[in-house]
Amino acid sequence: MGELQMGAIESKFADIIWQNEPITTAELVVRSEEAFRWKKTTTYTVLKRLCEKGIFQNNKGTVTSLMSRQDFYSVQSENFVKETFDGSLPAFFAAFTARNELTPEEIAELRKLIDSYGEGR
Repeated sequence: MGELQMGAIESKFADIIWQNEPITTAELVVRSEEAFRWKKTTTYTVLKRLCEKGIFQNNKGTVTSLMSRQDFYSVQSENFVKETFDGSLPAFFAAFTARNELTPEEIAELRKLIDSYGEGR
């Protein structure tokens, strides 16, 4: 598996796949042209790069994911916290909330997540 990161455009391209899978490469070319004004070769180049990273597979012209969108972004989040905050979720949360006010709904959702984690999910 290659480096598990995507740029902004790659992420939007990946969303097209995740939202429409299984998707044929022909349909992916059409959707990429509509969304990004890409030529066929650009679509195939970006697809190949994401397949090499182990996120998608292209099997005889049908593209499917090897990793769900949620799993991909979970790994990204874990890596960010590890690399930036020495793996400390409380340190990340403190930094995030220092500049971002949480709504009562967000606070309630976070409490539910913490409570469910403590109960073994």
